[in-house]
Amino acid sequence: MRRIGNDLDHECRMFSGAPARCWLPVLLGLSMLLAGLPLAADQERSGSPGEATPEEAAGKASNGRPVHQVPSTDAPIVIDGRLDEVAWSTAASISLAYETDPGENIPAPVETVLLITHDRDRFYFAFEASDPEPARIRARLADRDDAFSDDFVGVALDTFNDGRRAFEFFVNPLGVQMDLTMDDVNENEDSSWDAIWRSAGRLTDSGFVVEVAVPFSSLRFPKVGGTQTWGIDALRVYPRGLRRRLAINPLDRDVDCYVCQFSELHGFAGITPGRNLEINPTLTSGYSEERDDFPSGGFSGGDEETEAGLTVGWGITPNLRLSGTANPDFSQVEADVAQLDVNTQFALFFPERRPFFLEDADFFDTNLNAVFTRNVADPSFGVRLTGKQGANAFGVFVAEDELTNLIFPGNQGSGGDSFDFETTDAVLRYRRDLKGNSALGALVTSREGDGYSNTVAGVDGQIRFGKSDSLTFQYLRSETEYPGGIVADFDQPAGAFDDDAFTLTFVHADRDWRGWFVYDDIGDGFRADMGFMPRVGFKHPRGGIQRTWWGEEDDWWKQVRAGVNYDRVEDQSGQRLESTYETWANFRGPKQSFAELFAFTRDRFFDGVDFDESSVGLWWEVQPTGKLFLGAWTSFGDRVDFANTRPGESLVLEPTIRLDVGKHLRTRLSHKLFQLDVEGGTLFEANLTQARFLYQLNLRTFIRAIFQYTDIDRDLSLYDEPEDFEARTEELFTQLLFSYKLNPRTVLFLGYSDNYRGDLETELTQENRALFLKIGYAWVL
Repeated sequence: MRRIGNDLDHECRMFSGAPARCWLPVLLGLSMLLAGLPLAADQERSGSPGEATPEEAAGKASNGRPVHQVPSTDAPIVIDGRLDEVAWSTAASISLAYETDPGENIPAPVETVLLITHDRDRFYFAFEASDPEPARIRARLADRDDAFSDDFVGVALDTFNDGRRAFEFFVNPLGVQMDLTMDDVNENEDSSWDAIWRSAGRLTDSGFVVEVAVPFSSLRFPKVGGTQTWGIDALRVYPRGLRRRLAINPLDRDVDCYVCQFSELHGFAGITPGRNLEINPTLTSGYSEERDDFPSGGFSGGDEETEAGLTVGWGITPNLRLSGTANPDFSQVEADVAQLDVNTQFALFFPERRPFFLEDADFFDTNLNAVFTRNVADPSFGVRLTGKQGANAFGVFVAEDELTNLIFPGNQGSGGDSFDFETTDAVLRYRRDLKGNSALGALVTSREGDGYSNTVAGVDGQIRFGKSDSLTFQYLRSETEYPGGIVADFDQPAGAFDDDAFTLTFVHADRDWRGWFVYDDIGDGFRADMGFMPRVGFKHPRGGIQRTWWGEEDDWWKQVRAGVNYDRVEDQSGQRLESTYETWANFRGPKQSFAELFAFTRDRFFDGVDFDESSVGLWWEVQPTGKLFLGAWTSFGDRVDFANTRPGESLVLEPTIRLDVGKHLRTRLSHKLFQLDVEGGTLFEANLTQARFLYQLNLRTFIRAIFQYTDIDRDLSLYDEPEDFEARTEELFTQLLFSYKLNPRTVLFLGYSDNYRGDLETELTQENRALFLKIGYAWVL
């Protein structure tokens, strides 16, 4: 870690790294403007979001789908998995009549009924799922968002009825919750979103029943005084020999969007999210020790740290939410999946897992990865405002960060480091929805500290041509200036510099064919320090085509795909860096099996040398029973030795097994072998083994153990600069965690973790160890 610069510059310079105190009036002003401004939606459907269109009055939505009337109730409902309350007898009843995958809108093989009602504060739904063989129902106790291999049912709600975004609530037969957001504009389904809602499930002699209550405070919807119209799909996943998807809506495979094919719910007069105020205090405590003189020294002293934090979320209106956090707890309980960082050109990507940044994360998504909140490493506070009014959606967040992580990108490799100076980080995102599920947007990001600044601004859009074709684009321009220490130590440009980034994508996707063309042009001086763009200084055209064949009900295979793609990368001067031809074929079959064969040939220019590469790979997976999953990736062929600029031959083996024991225990074991041979012998052999054991005591409580072991052996005689490498490196990470979750933010975590390290001369030895405790509570008012 490096110390560069002194105190922050506290002058207000909007969109050029303004300190947080300068952004706060912007947040307040936007919230007041969007709360009361009557912006009209530029949608194809007529009328306002709170009024029934003539089509709806006739029982048909504007897309020709049914309109379901949702009755309200004043009778109480207890969420216990037993539908014995009076309210359920008057609820709307909808049959899941279609199998949409693998069958194409054929009659569902089993009966499933959805019941829907609501009161002033909550949306209620229930499923009665029949099964001719109840003993084969796949259901186990699991952590939140970890039951997608089971039977499950649920709904997807497009609360603005604009065919773009949906909230998804799924439940397995024992009541395990899974919630996601579906963003049709960016084609992204995200399970990191966690809402507060209640569910219960119960196995019966004829199938299973689930019962759900979703507070309106957990949703976003238009601010209107009368009735509302929402889009809806309801699903049942029925996994046996095949994983069948049952639904209330047929899906047209010639239409390249999902949410736009929803049917509609009409009703919800007088609903309210209440005060919609959530107060979430947290207390975190940790004790850590590190070996003084590795490996022979002992553990002495120890660092103790206890901190209190507070996060507050306020639903200003049903469609506008303001969140703030002071001294936030950004601890990461979920360990990252380990990756092998060997013979790589660019920085590895690790996904965001921290709750504050995961909420409404899809508001900030664009084609270029210009917003990557994991760059905000150690914030002292943060503020976020997100909302949608008519056709206008926006998001803003600001944070003061006490640790600055930077990536220094290039066209043939990237570097990076952490720096001990503060920055003010800010992002502003705006999107305007247009007719035909098209959209235009703008993005501004800012990051600034003493002697350092990075600002990115630009526009983007998606234009749909009919039901199968779409064009997306994004243009960004960055302005950057690094402190003198970074310029000297990392060979970065001196003074202020700027450059552009542009991407364009055309996609045609119908039932049987998918074709695409993509063009990226990222300037040498472009920097997106609030994002994750480790490669710059290149032009990257690529295009391909894929054909799909669909099996019939009696065929042993259900889907076959084959495709080809051409990919070329060159630097800004026109020098070819990569030219790749690739082809693949895959199929889906019985026992939820999938296999794909992949091959490519590539001309690569690296470090002044031309290389010819070719490789083949095979991925397969199968789930022979509800409790066992098997999969493996194998590839072999030519690969450049980037450390020594010479050709090599690689072998990669990645087997995976997942085994469920009873209803409580889930085990996952994976291994990766990566071997690179060069003239003279094996340059290195890298092995990564990961094991996870999770015992779920009940719906709220589990105990989990994680082990991640890395072992890399190198032949230093084959390296040009052997002093830069170790002949043997071993690393072992272990974590033991007790977790209790009343809901996603009322939690208790108690855990232990440690790290071991070894080399050719030292056996694997414990390097550090830590105990940690987190307590969080959510008051929803």
